[in-house]
Amino acid sequence: MLSVNDLMTPIPDTVTPQTTLRQVIEVMKAQACRQLPVMQDGKLVGIITDRDVRLVMNSPLIMHGRWQDEEILDTITAESCMTPDPMTVAPDMPAYQAANMLSTYKFGALPVVDNEGLVGIITVTDFLNYFAMQQPEAIDQRD
Repeated sequence: MLSVNDLMTPIPDTVTPQTTLRQVIEVMKAQACRQLPVMQDGKLVGIITDRDVRLVMNSPLIMHGRWQDEEILDTITAESCMTPDPMTVAPDMPAYQAANMLSTYKFGALPVVDNEGLVGIITVTDFLNYFAMQQPEAIDQRD
């Protein structure tokens, strides 16, 4: 049976609660990812997504000029906009159960934890990539 371990990205890049939004964006761009686990003292304390960053930068509740964006990027930290204590999955969980969780809760990713340690992250993209690889000849025939 296909497990989370078969599809996950092992040992993902992480940030700390004190990481600024500018640094979060830099890591996301460099790693071509949209979600980052937030770690403190070796423990998973949250997850921050590109959506979290966009909400802070483009909040309709806070009117600000573009010149203030630089200050926001350098002063707002991951801790202030992350989802704390995120839902997690185990590496040996059947992949279909993780897919069901992603779908049910409308998450883009779930941190993968084993013995209280972060070992990976599984994303909607991981499932899409797996699905796309199942019938590559069918995709080639459309071209």
